[in-house]
Amino acid sequence: MVLTEKETTAIEDLKTQEQACINKYNKYKDEAKDEVLRDLFKQLAANEQKHYDSLSQVIEGKVPACDCNDSAGKDYDPKATYDALGNSEDKKADCYLATDAIATEKLVSGEYNSDVFIFGDSSIRKLLADIQVEEQNHAEMLWKYKTTNGMA
Repeated sequence: MVLTEKETTAIEDLKTQEQACINKYNKYKDEAKDEVLRDLFKQLAANEQKHYDSLSQVIEGKVPACDCNDSAGKDYDPKATYDALGNSEDKKADCYLATDAIATEKLVSGEYNSDVFIFGDSSIRKLLADIQVEEQNHAEMLWKYKTTNGMA
């Protein structure tokens, strides 16, 4: 499989987005006050690393298999740490991190949604569509964290 210049550029741009997510979630993992949120950021960073690695394989001419996992968001059930009515500084700080992460996931998901149509190879389109669903799952998990903790 040989990528066109436009396809290569799109994959490289998506890799840049994924690397930014990895960096952000590793940073946020260290900044989060709540252990549940720290664990979520750690999980998201690992997932974004898998996306980055999959995109790297595409650049190398290989398309990895995808699992089309659309249940991670639906199945995520975080434990509440903060009182729904409380408004501590830690809660405010963690709310900011989760809200910013949701915005990032929305941006990245939109990029995948647009870029999927650049590719002629159906296996690449399937991989990108799968990653996009996983980005949506990430946003849903973050949203569930916020609602469980009275931040939404």
